[in-house]
Amino acid sequence: MKGRPVQIVVSGEDHLFELDEKSLESILLQEHIRDKHVVVVAVAGAFRKGKSFLLDFCLRYMKAEGSPDWMGDDETPLTGFSWRGGSERDTTGILLWDEVFQVILPSGEKVAVLLMDTQGAFDSESTVKDCATVFALSTMTSSVQVYNLSQNIQEDDLQHLQLFTEYGKLALEDTSEKPFQKLMFLVRDWSYPYEASYGTEGGQKILDRRLQISERQHPELQQLRRHIRSCFLDIGCFLMPHPGLKVATNPHFDGRLADIETDFQNQLKVLVPLLLDPKNLVLKEINGRKITSRELVEYFKAYTNIFRGDELPEPKSMLEATAEANNLAAVASAKDHYCSGMEKACGGERPYLNSRILEEDHLRLREKSLEIFHTTRKMGGNEFSQQYEEMLEKEIQEAFENFHKHNESKNIFAAARTPATLFALVLMMYFFSVIFGILGVYSMANFSNLLMGITLVTLCTWGYARYSGEMHELGCQIDILANHIWENALSPVYKRITSDNFLQMPNSTMLNNVPSSSVNGRKKNLNISLQKYLAQFSRCGKLVKFI
Repeated sequence: MKGRPVQIVVSGEDHLFELDEKSLESILLQEHIRDKHVVVVAVAGAFRKGKSFLLDFCLRYMKAEGSPDWMGDDETPLTGFSWRGGSERDTTGILLWDEVFQVILPSGEKVAVLLMDTQGAFDSESTVKDCATVFALSTMTSSVQVYNLSQNIQEDDLQHLQLFTEYGKLALEDTSEKPFQKLMFLVRDWSYPYEASYGTEGGQKILDRRLQISERQHPELQQLRRHIRSCFLDIGCFLMPHPGLKVATNPHFDGRLADIETDFQNQLKVLVPLLLDPKNLVLKEINGRKITSRELVEYFKAYTNIFRGDELPEPKSMLEATAEANNLAAVASAKDHYCSGMEKACGGERPYLNSRILEEDHLRLREKSLEIFHTTRKMGGNEFSQQYEEMLEKEIQEAFENFHKHNESKNIFAAARTPATLFALVLMMYFFSVIFGILGVYSMANFSNLLMGITLVTLCTWGYARYSGEMHELGCQIDILANHIWENALSPVYKRITSDNFLQMPNSTMLNNVPSSSVNGRKKNLNISLQKYLAQFSRCGKLVKFI
């Protein structure tokens, strides 16, 4: 299967989590998806409950682009995210599938879909902080959080959820938006289909019971349920049957459908499209604003950094981290617009651009970038955003200085090959015109003179375009033409002339065998030719001086 899981959040032996920025950026900053809005589907919950197993079926669905037979044949092993049977945990930290799927929504927008796997909670090696960190990070960076549970929704599951989502609590004081988006309780091995049927209908029935608030409840339990409802825009539940004894007891089970109960397969065919069908996809939003793949990188950095301490962060620090990431993402988008525009104007292989025109492009793109920053919805207020606006202006100025230096280097050093090639053509055409004139082939001599004149005009045009910075498109085309002539005509000839075999002088024996009368005759003819050549060269020199 194409693609592989990449660990982006690493759990260390000291129970501190580190973000692998290089791996994260290699996925989210790919050219074709970095500016697209993202959908992030994450699965979290207790360890050894089949989170990676479920995600691999999600991979099959995305690979098959939602075709009716997306589950494949009965004998194909399940591959993708690492999973295995047994009682010990297999996944650590947070992983992303490195193949980002592009899906077209019913609205026509093309979005990037990410699948995220997380370390199982409450195993023998994880602390409460570890579990809270992983769940909080996945919830805060995902648009759909699948909360994977076993057999039922218990009171302690809700208490764990409250602990994990505590970091969004204070954000409610700063905005009317709920901090998180969609939460899906996925109850595995549901054993009471006679009480509530498998799927979303029975799941909603159970969920309403568990989140119901009554006067008989203790105030703490009432507050817990209010907290959960206040943190998520959408809460759902899906009940799954047991996959079968072969799955649970066979140590050699490799995920093939032939070993999985039919009821489980049928519910998978409902659950996976419910999460990943284009009409059901949930775009990642923070503070009510859709997030691009590139902006998600900044949020990962900010959120992971806040969890690096030995203690769980205060909700206030989480709000500040979100506001910081929000502003940094706005800076990144605005700066990218500036750099992209300047790259088109004077970057890479573009010819030298007049300094005045470059300055005008800089000011125009700078104003547009600042406008993008100002109109982007940000958290923290104007006073908080002021420092990031100053950061943007500073980075734009630094980028402009680099573009300016690069542009000036073209004016001084670039395209030395072009004048050399054109001047060589002028000399060659003049030489040919002289030779043809001596031989009496005046039509070819005149044609050579015509080509020499055209080349001189081209050289003058290139010089004006290069050193004035105007007509740079024409200058660029002349550069391309000169480079083509050099690579395909002049360079091979030059290499041939300078090769050892061509320059090898005849030995004395060969010279001794040549009759003296023949040598003297050739010398006489050569002297006559040189005199004519010098006379022609003198006339050409006067003509060039006159021009």
